[in-house]
Amino acid sequence: MIIGVPKEIKNNENRVALTPAGAKELVKRGHIVYVQSTAGEGSGFPDQEYLVAGAEILPTIEAVYDAAEMIMKVKEPIAPEYNLIKKDQLLFTYFHFASYQPLTEAMISNKSVCLAYETVEKTDRSLPLLVPMSEVAGRMSVQKGANYLEKPLKGRGILLGGVPGVLPAKVLILGGGIVGTQAAWMAAGLGADVTIMDISLARLRYLADVMPANVKTMMSNEYNIRELIKEADLIIGAVLIPGAKAPHLITRDMLKDMRPGTVLVDVAVDQGGCIETCTPTTHENPTFIIDDVVHYCVANMPGAVPFTSTLALTNATLPYAIQLADKGWKKACQDNKELALGLNVINGDVVYKGVADAFNLPYVPVEKYLA
Repeated sequence: MIIGVPKEIKNNENRVALTPAGAKELVKRGHIVYVQSTAGEGSGFPDQEYLVAGAEILPTIEAVYDAAEMIMKVKEPIAPEYNLIKKDQLLFTYFHFASYQPLTEAMISNKSVCLAYETVEKTDRSLPLLVPMSEVAGRMSVQKGANYLEKPLKGRGILLGGVPGVLPAKVLILGGGIVGTQAAWMAAGLGADVTIMDISLARLRYLADVMPANVKTMMSNEYNIRELIKEADLIIGAVLIPGAKAPHLITRDMLKDMRPGTVLVDVAVDQGGCIETCTPTTHENPTFIIDDVVHYCVANMPGAVPFTSTLALTNATLPYAIQLADKGWKKACQDNKELALGLNVINGDVVYKGVADAFNLPYVPVEKYLA
């Protein structure tokens, strides 16, 4: 198979979908790997390393899309890429379709095959291709939140862990999944007073067992959230419904109950956000303020640490990419149910129910293509 790795063109997105080591593994199996010139530089991988690994360098993004049967990316295609994508071309990347209808409509229109990292799912309901970036984003959410609590950045002027004789900051985490768990570990390690909320009592029991003493658990519901936001200094939105839009757990009217300088970090923003007032921002302009509350809503947080993120992502995606390249997408998805669940759009049909429901689009069961 001919695999193309274009340079990411989203604002300040320095990750790349494949490391030189990953390229070498595909080339060893007889596949052709085309990498756009300088695609890996932002992650610390110069063109020469890809050449040594056996990949070929193409000068432009247009050349990569034109040559490839499978495109491997990090972030969803953006408008300048829509017309580069060909009918029947396989795109293997994060899509988060349910949060952005124009992207969904564009992929329906170009009749490509869209296999989304974020909906590849194991039998235990875990999301193996979302986990590594969720781990990075969860840890970064605390790092960024602590930074924006500083007074020059319009925060409350609070040191996350406090000092002897001064209480630490209160951190509220909405969601006890991968993002929330990693955020809780980081915040607890820095000495904060942490509360993590979830709707699953079983998950809360698990977290209560494994977390340090400065992490408390609480059932997530509107009443409890409204009570805790009054005292929280940093609130992290870590809610995920696979393939679907995140629910708004914090609404516009709740901001009035928060103290000036409270910081909100919505990690769920690329799935529509779990905080109503959050809209996607960029690393270039990461925050905005509403009612004296600081909103940090960068939709590609792991892009700020691309060396770590690219290695972590390739570690997870490469085994699946090898299956797709060796067998073709249809046979690979027939043989591997995990990959089949990653299929979202095929030849103009929406085959993932969460995406169809988000925009009231016709839903076509994926079995139509895999039978």
